Amino acid sequence: MITTVTLNAAIDKTYTVPHFGTDNVFRVQSMTAVAGGKGINVARVTKALGEDVTATGFVAGSHGSFITSGLDREKIAHDFVHVDGESRQCITVLDPANANRQTELLEPGPTITSGQLDAMKRKIGELAKRSTHMVFSGSLPKGCPAGTYAELIEEARSANGALRLILDTSGDALVAGIEAKPALIKPNEHEIRKLLGKAAGTEADLIACIRDIMGRGIPYVVVSLGGNGALAGCNGSVYRVQFPPMDIVNPVGSGDSMVSGMVVAMKRGYSDADLLRFGCACGSANALTPSAGNVRPEDVDRLFAGMSVAERN
Repeated sequence: MITTVTLNAAIDKTYTVPHFGTDNVFRVQSMTAVAGGKGINVARVTKALGEDVTATGFVAGSHGSFITSGLDREKIAHDFVHVDGESRQCITVLDPANANRQTELLEPGPTITSGQLDAMKRKIGELAKRSTHMVFSGSLPKGCPAGTYAELIEEARSANGALRLILDTSGDALVAGIEAKPALIKPNEHEIRKLLGKAAGTEADLIACIRDIMGRGIPYVVVSLGGNGALAGCNGSVYRVQFPPMDIVNPVGSGDSMVSGMVVAMKRGYSDADLLRFGCACGSANALTPSAGNVRPEDVDRLFAGMSVAERN
């Protein structure tokens, strides 16, 4: 089983608003609202790919009930820790008249107490014993210190030494989290340079950053480059992934879909090159659908065949 952890679960709302701007009134052309948060997106794609998955994290209030009910309707197994307050809404406004430019409004979510964090540690330990892979995704809610992911990774590792652990976060949570040496991280190019305190530079500089992080005991370091593909370190080697041209519908959730694809590929024993191709195919397939964290298997198969992977020195 693959377990996904979303500490700041959300209702993901997407509004389609042509010619969106400020200081005006707009009518929404269309709206979707689904259970969301990065780890839940990973769980949704993992299920679509045919793998056994369970979602966990914190949920709160009526928004939390919407999240769990939505997962029930999608037949995605879940085992959350319920807390006081209200789970957040994350609102994305897509402007189809302006190259699908997007504006995001992210609520803070509930404040987590030390007792609730202890309950989450116990939950992680329980689920770790039944899992082959565990994915920690997204921002930390209020009340969780920067080292929370590192603590949860160590908790999971203590419960199951064979467990493969994946971390997809940013900022201080990423800086602290890599100290626990997860198997895979997926920063973007700005995050990895910030992580190492280095200014933006050439692709060679970015490759040096990737090798630096791999040298710290993290075997997979995947740096997303948006529509320009990805650079990735895998077990000491570095690869460049190029995407085929696509007509993007909605890029929201593509990074989470990419993580799901890589974890599924890891579970299935794919080669490093095919792991990257499959992950990028899933991320690209998500961008072809109107809702976040959603892929069609036939799109994944087609895009997988068109992904180009080349090793870099």
